[in-house]
Amino acid sequence: MERVLKDDAVEEKGERARMAAFIGAMAIADLVKTTLGPKGMDKILQSTGRGRSVTVTNDGATILKSLHIDNPAAKDKEYFAELAVDAVLRLKGSTNLESIQILKKPGGSLKDSFLDEGFILDKKIGLGQPKRIENAKILVANTAMDTDKLIYNFPEELFADAGILAIEHADFEGIERLALVTGGDIASTFDNPESVKLGHCNVIEEIMIGEDKLIHFSGVAMGQACTIVLRGASEHVLDEAERSLHDALCVLSQTVNDTRVLFGGGWPEMVMAKAVDDLARKTPGKKSHAIDAFSRALQAIPTIIADNAGLDSAELISQLRAEHHKENCTAGIDVITGSVGDMQKRGISEAFKVKQAILLSATEAAEMILRVDEIITCAPRRREDRM
Repeated sequence: MERVLKDDAVEEKGERARMAAFIGAMAIADLVKTTLGPKGMDKILQSTGRGRSVTVTNDGATILKSLHIDNPAAKDKEYFAELAVDAVLRLKGSTNLESIQILKKPGGSLKDSFLDEGFILDKKIGLGQPKRIENAKILVANTAMDTDKLIYNFPEELFADAGILAIEHADFEGIERLALVTGGDIASTFDNPESVKLGHCNVIEEIMIGEDKLIHFSGVAMGQACTIVLRGASEHVLDEAERSLHDALCVLSQTVNDTRVLFGGGWPEMVMAKAVDDLARKTPGKKSHAIDAFSRALQAIPTIIADNAGLDSAELISQLRAEHHKENCTAGIDVITGSVGDMQKRGISEAFKVKQAILLSATEAAEMILRVDEIITCAPRRREDRM
């Protein structure tokens, strides 16, 4: 093996490798578990790069990806919930979130955010261009109009004289979404212009959001298309609001497609833990220990929810376990009252589809870690000094 691996490579085998994997998994769990639940704590992430940016967030995915910042949208969660629900209901059962555009414009407060029934392109209409066009046919092109590097834009003048609105230098994501919602194709060449499918919309006009001018497309071919315009005091606030809203849209789109819901407050985990406990008692041999460990892992979720709310988790879990030995139990942890409560009466629920995905992902991750029997760590490649 010494001849295969480089001198600086480190190899761990067997039990040592499994222990290293367990320690890494537990470290990640300890890092994010205090963010779980409605009273979870925030984390401060500080980069050591040139920018030395600071991130404050309580989103597990954000923490693990080291993204930006703070969770101000939680303060206006009811308002954002209405925006997300209205946007997803426009999809009419589809899970294609590409037809929902999220546009961030600094300025104002988060409650100034709104849902617009149409597509908004973050570009200005040029001088001399028509400010409004009805029953528009739209050519979306990802290619240069000419090859001359001139200060004087001759093609733009030709378009203006012909009453054609020309929008230059739109970002590729913008023109991709524009082509999608208007039903057109993106032309990459003008060799065969007659074969390019044009997009359509009822009205193209210039609008104002705050102090910025933008271009609004209404009555687009994809009728369910809409734009959620986020307003906020800073880019960091808008970035975190966008992340929170995207999470909500993902959950809602799945829930609309599969309307099954579960009670929250740790109810699903306690129901599953009880079923797993029953299986463990019926299973002979050492396998029962593994099944029992799976049950304890499930019960860790309501335990963490209680801990993060500053409650006595040991007492609450004991009460919750006793409640779940009764028939048709709907009990879970209510962090608002600090007690075990009826989740059905209090309207605390979560999407079945999301809970199913979480359980499958966690189980597959645990199985993958258990299958590790060797870890090989290679030293980073050395950089040669260049004179």
